[in-house]
Amino acid sequence: IVFSTPTCSFCNAAKSYFRQKGVKFRDVDVSRDPAAARDMVRRSGQQGVPVIDIGGRIVVGFDRPRINQLLGLK
Repeated sequence: IVFSTPTCSFCNAAKSYFRQKGVKFRDVDVSRDPAAARDMVRRSGQQGVPVIDIGGRIVVGFDRPRINQLLGLK
């Protein structure tokens, strides 16, 4: 799950990276969905985006090395 907003450049970079790597994800626009925004804060303790949930493990920001590690990518 990628918690994002349409104007967030790091969110767009993360989603583009997932598409490039063939990783399926669900994009949740927290600017349009207050319940999703609360869920994101509950999961991560963060209000900033992107917050990426990979199998229950939270990555705050577009942390490519951490994302690669969690997904087993090189």
